Amino acid sequence: MSSPPKQPVSVLVVIHTPGLRVLVMERAGNAGLWQSVTGSREGDEALIDTALREVAEETGITITADALTDWQLSNRFSILPRWRGRYAPGVTHNTEHVFSLQVADDTPVRLAPDEHTACRWLPWEEAAALVFSWTNRDAIRLLARRLSAPPPPQSPS
Repeated sequence: MSSPPKQPVSVLVVIHTPGLRVLVMERAGNAGLWQSVTGSREGDEALIDTALREVAEETGITITADALTDWQLSNRFSILPRWRGRYAPGVTHNTEHVFSLQVADDTPVRLAPDEHTACRWLPWEEAAALVFSWTNRDAIRLLARRLSAPPPPQSPS
């Protein structure tokens, strides 16, 4: 029995520490391809549920929805030809929705061996340089800008 085609709707979850060390993982069967948590929506699940499921499946980190930050940002990109066979015939583009998750410095990671073979916690600059996807790179850079921005001024009470 074959599995149904993947949906061309996915999530990207950038997992990081308060000091902006970013978790990157090397894809199984694709040596040298490093990435954050990614994955396609299954059925009609909400995107937040896709993000929760993918984080748990790929890292063993179980969280609740309130731990995730939904950036309300999406990227549309061409699916690499080597992965198009996972989708219905004629599907060439994917829409990816970006989330982030801040975790403690000592958060353990348990990789899914069928998905990833290694992981690293890297300073954000190194993580951004290592990931293979431009959307992942840009999300890591944006995370650093968001977290280092000064807080907005408070209005007088």
